[in-house]
Amino acid sequence: MGKEKIAIIGSGLMGHGIGQIFAVHGHDVLLYDLREELLGKALDNIRANLNLMVKHGIYKEDVVEPALSRVRTTTSLEEAAKDADFILEAVVENMEIKQNLFRQLDELSRPEAVLASNTSVMSITEIASKSANRARIVGTHFWNPPYLIPLVEVVQGDDTSMAAVDFTMKLLESAGKSPIHCCKDVPGFVANRMQHALWREAMYIVEQGIADAATVDKAVRLSFGLRLPILAPMENADMVGLDLTWSIHDYILKHLCNDTRPSKVIQERVDAGKLGFKTGEGLQTWTEQQIADSRLQLQRYLLDVTARDAIKR
Repeated sequence: MGKEKIAIIGSGLMGHGIGQIFAVHGHDVLLYDLREELLGKALDNIRANLNLMVKHGIYKEDVVEPALSRVRTTTSLEEAAKDADFILEAVVENMEIKQNLFRQLDELSRPEAVLASNTSVMSITEIASKSANRARIVGTHFWNPPYLIPLVEVVQGDDTSMAAVDFTMKLLESAGKSPIHCCKDVPGFVANRMQHALWREAMYIVEQGIADAATVDKAVRLSFGLRLPILAPMENADMVGLDLTWSIHDYILKHLCNDTRPSKVIQERVDAGKLGFKTGEGLQTWTEQQIADSRLQLQRYLLDVTARDAIKR
């Protein structure tokens, strides 16, 4: 890949983090948002993220200023779109807003530019439906925080061309990400479908009184959760043998939860205003210190994993 010009539409939590990734890897990035103060905050956040990564040995100090120098900002959508090779949308999860935005981007951008949505759940086909040139519209679901989690799901809508998919995959690889191709535009794409299948069974176990919430989390952390970064489900099935896997599934699957509605465990707590970290009580109770510790522990873990990967490279 060359050093394509990147436009990021929306400078919030995901937008500035995605812009940071491309800037570090030598791309000129134009961040768009509605107000100058939002863009100023985004630049501050990028600097803070980069300094944190330097502190943890992921980057050297001489990465920070050159990366920041490649990021410009604008409140003009026309300016953001007109010269970009790749335009990525990271705005609110509202279908009408996204549809109208992509219609505008399709009109404002060069015909050869690829247009991408960072939606985590919405249909790419539906997002593109109001645009004339739908073949160049693709999904790129980054995970939060995008500068620490390597996976990006590249989602092919019903009208998305393979040329747009291939370009996006190569661009992401050149920016140090690990893209996967989601060949069908299905709700939840690939990773979220698996994640929420696990969550559904976890909630069901609590709902049925099989174990409490803390026990469920302990069971995940201290058993198969330890293996998952190295031994994921398909490889695991081949390792133990598909004959054994078939026998286990033949017995167990009929006993697992197959509800298509959210768990009563969640509904009861939402109705009672017990929303988790937001309120100090949800499936478990949380002090302010425990909430802070949980967030910090996750951040440190992701930084450590990213630092190890950086050393390997």
